[in-house]
Parts: sequence; structure tokens; C-alpha cells
Amino acid sequence: MVNAKSSGPPSQVRARQIKPHDRDAVAALLHKGFGLRRTLAFWHRVLDRLEKHRAPEGMPQFGYLLESDSRAVGAILAIFSVPCTGADPDAVRCSLSSWYVEPAFRSYASLLASQALKHRDATYLNISPAANTVPTLGALGYARYSDGVFVACPALARGTGADNAALLPAAETPATPFAPFEPGLLRDHADYGCVSFWCVTREGAYPFVFRRRLAKAVVPYAQLIYCRDTADVARFAGTIGRISPPLCPLVVIDAASPMPGLPGIYLAGWRPKFFKGPERPRLGDLAYTEAAMFGV
Repeated sequence: MVNAKSSGPPSQVRARQIKPHDRDAVAALLHKGFGLRRTLAFWHRVLDRLEKHRAPEGMPQFGYLLESDSRAVGAILAIFSVPCTGADPDAVRCSLSSWYVEPAFRSYASLLASQALKHRDATYLNISPAANTVPTLGALGYARYSDGVFVACPALARGTGADNAALLPAAETPATPFAPFEPGLLRDHADYGCVSFWCVTREGAYPFVFRRRLAKAVVPYAQLIYCRDTADVARFAGTIGRISPPLCPLVVIDAASPMPGLPGIYLAGWRPKFFKGPERPRLGDLAYTEAAMFGV
């Protein structure tokens, strides 16, 4: 999520980590930058969530601040985590969010970006770039990893043999096998306001996390935040349809093509997502990102 335009250059500008005593100034700055889209209370909730989040040792807790003569003039939020969801369980990931720089200081935006992107061992995600920033992402070293979404209606899927799986809330521990990190991931995301649950079969427990959203502030849908494999959505479509209260008629999944076994439509070019760093993200894994933690 980025909001930036163009510039004019003052003086005495530096970039540094956001500290706890900066929270009020950063909330006010982001409220000013994003205006009616987000309330001041929303930004305070976001910073509360970042303060409680377990950032890896040595990584920023909140993100980075651009200041001029001790006044906040720009900010970018950064969610650093070790989600354990990729090929390397120790890999550090960072979801960047909510980039805003006051118009008079836009020529210093690159200084803010260079601070945020300086951790070379981390993989950075930009999952909601503003349209005007997409052409510049390549110059910053980003590559596209998701180029579309599949809008599915799981309730219309035919039975797959897994529709008799049991539903288990995130707070409960399944009796069948699962990955060691998954119970914590499900509980964390339930605390963020996501819908987190297990689909339990005799051979194993399958984790799912969705976030309820509104398209154009009107049409309800559920965004897939995490599962082990996006094919699991089709496999457990009947079970997912039995969630109470109902999840949503429509589910939006990052995808590279139509998804076999799920009725729906593939929208190429919608909501492209980008990464920079050593580990290419997997489709179906937005754990500990701005989508999961902030609902944006």
C-alpha cells in the first residue's frame, strides 16, 4: 500500500527506524497522507499491532521514518517476521506497507526506501502497490510473483472425497499430524481478526486462514491468507462452505491460472504482487503481511 507523488527539496532530512515515542507522529502523518481512506484510530490500531508483533532480533519493530528538523515528514511501515512457511524455515520476510512522504519532501523518498530495503538477507513483499509505482519496482530490484487472482465460489464445488473432513477452531490442537509452526500461525491470525481453522482428516490436519473483506466497500468476499497448497481450497471446498458463520460466498485466491475443481473466474493482471530477495513467495501464503495483520 503506497501513496506518493512528486517533490521539492528542503534540508536537514534523515531516515531512521520508527521508535515507540514516534507512534503519535507516525499515526498523524499516515492519517494525513491516506485521508478519508483510513481513520486516525485505524493507524493507532496498526501501530498497536506492530508493537505486539514478534519481530526477528535486530529488525525494526515498526518500520522507518523520514524526518526534517525532528519533524516526521515520511514513513513506511515494515512487518518483519520468520513465518516458517517457505523452503527455508529460518528465512526472514518483510511485508512493506503504507508508504507516505509529504509533497515537499518527495525527492527524499528514495532515502526512505533505501533504509527499508537494506536488509539483504530478508525477502521483501509488496502486495498492494499503487498503480503509479509499479513501473519503478523493477528498478528497486523487485520481481513479480503473482499476476492475477481466482475468484471462486467454493459452495458450488462438487464433492471431492474430503468434504467429510472435520472442522476444528484455531485454538484447538488436532489429533492428526500438522507442521509444528502451524498452531501458532493460526492463533496469531485469529487474533488479527482473520478466520482461522483446521480441516482435519484421518491422515492429517490442514490449516486455513481467510480475511473477510469488502470489494468497493459493498461486495463481501474472503481473501485467502494462508494454506499449505492452494489446491487444498478445492479439496476442502465443501468443508469450507460449512463454516459458521458462513465465510463468504466468494473467495479470492492469488493464482497464475484457473484452479481445477473450483467454480469461478480467473482475472489475469488483477492485484499483482512483487518480491525482492532470496526466497520467492508461494501463492497462498500471505501470513504476517499487511493483508493479514491490518486488513488492507
